[in-house]
Amino acid sequence: MTPTKAADIPLEVIRSTAETEGVCVKPVITRLHDTQENTSRLVPIPCGSTRETRCPSCADKNRRLRMQQCREGWHLDVEPVTDGQGDGGEEDDLDEESGDTSRRVRSTRRRQDAPDLPRHEVASHTIGPTFGTEDRQYRPSMFGTFTLGSYGRVREDGTPVDPEAYDYRRAALDAMHFPKLVDRLWQNLRRAIGWKVQYFAVVEPQRRLAPHLHAAIRGAIPRQLLKQVVAGTYHQVWWPTFDQPVYVDELPTWDPDIGGYIDPHTGELLPTWEQALDRLDADPDAEPAHVVRFGEQTDLQGILAGTDQADRRIGYLCKYLTKSITDTYDAEEMTARRAAHVDRLWEQTRWLPCSPTCANWLRYGIQPKNARPELQPGLCRGKAHRRETVGCGGRRVLVSRQWTGKTLTDHRADRAAVVRAVLEEAGIHAPDIDRYSTKITTDDGRPRYVWTPVHADEDELPEYRHVLLAALRERQRWRTQYEQAKERAGPMLAELSATDDPATAAA
Repeated sequence: MTPTKAADIPLEVIRSTAETEGVCVKPVITRLHDTQENTSRLVPIPCGSTRETRCPSCADKNRRLRMQQCREGWHLDVEPVTDGQGDGGEEDDLDEESGDTSRRVRSTRRRQDAPDLPRHEVASHTIGPTFGTEDRQYRPSMFGTFTLGSYGRVREDGTPVDPEAYDYRRAALDAMHFPKLVDRLWQNLRRAIGWKVQYFAVVEPQRRLAPHLHAAIRGAIPRQLLKQVVAGTYHQVWWPTFDQPVYVDELPTWDPDIGGYIDPHTGELLPTWEQALDRLDADPDAEPAHVVRFGEQTDLQGILAGTDQADRRIGYLCKYLTKSITDTYDAEEMTARRAAHVDRLWEQTRWLPCSPTCANWLRYGIQPKNARPELQPGLCRGKAHRRETVGCGGRRVLVSRQWTGKTLTDHRADRAAVVRAVLEEAGIHAPDIDRYSTKITTDDGRPRYVWTPVHADEDELPEYRHVLLAALRERQRWRTQYEQAKERAGPMLAELSATDDPATAAA
């Protein structure tokens, strides 16, 4: 029989096989120069996408990496060693009741409609207390779910019973400012409990598409105290008011001579963002433009390390990380009624301001911060305005800085190092070149490997199908080598997570 040529294989078959084998289908071609050997070659680098709609293989690999990160930090019994970078998490440095990342000073007086919170000096330790006897001790941690309040009655599928009565505006604003509310929760919790509580949290949508938070929390916290903190946590948005649009049909225009936006009728310069905040500061009766709070529904569970319950919760935390907010549920669930619900919510998020630099401020007669001539309301590129996010523009995974004391790059390197060690133990040489090998140096201290981008119009750029086929062959070679090696290095496999694909870790 005549061997099948690469050109004879349908591209969709190659791509489908690549997805099945865990090979990136959106590789970035990069030139790798070895300064020690003075050689260069083209190398396909995985795209690293976290969304399965773009690259299922990279998305799943990132999900498994997050699962490992969650597992490694949840039940630590010794303080993590960190170089100051840690997990790259969401530590909160906002001023009390600020609602804005600027340096403007707001009143620290708590709202009268919020319960008081206990306050203690925060100790530096991150490890929770130990319970039990001298013979047997436990160091439990927690799993919590935190939700927003109601915007109106909904059906089982999450769609409103009465769409006209459903408060879409508040739902959109709550989604946009949910990350700040979460920051405030951890800040208040640390002050209430008196030690630096660490967390691995994921923002997911409920069926009604409102964001809620699942969190693995290190250490045990009294449930009543945690619920008290949740009830007393809020975030105030100290922005100029944006209840009613000032400009709808005719929008402000950019005047290049003045360098700002002017009224289309009077030609007067619109107030800048700083001027609008000055007016807000000067008004003693000013109220925040929006206040976001948690709802009454809070679920808290105690979890012990090494149990099936802990493993299930880690899988649950990372279950939907590869999907966008609106794709969390199966396609067959996207009924006409649900699509209409998404459209209504997106219409609100499209026109509401998402940040001080948002172009939508022009509708409300205010120049956005750092205004420039090409801004158009309704076309802000902020992530919160996309239909697939419906307001949830922040990061989906929130990890405190001392969760493991490592960055994601460190975790990737750990996984690859274990696989390489298994191969080396079996006498198989594992290459030390990957996308994270920038720290490898030559004898004189220079970086050994230098990566440079390859432009799409370069003649030497290989054909897409050949790149995928080569990656598939490499993947199969790695898998075969690992299968042979693991029989000879069984004890070392204990270092790998049960959910990890070793070949994926090494790829």
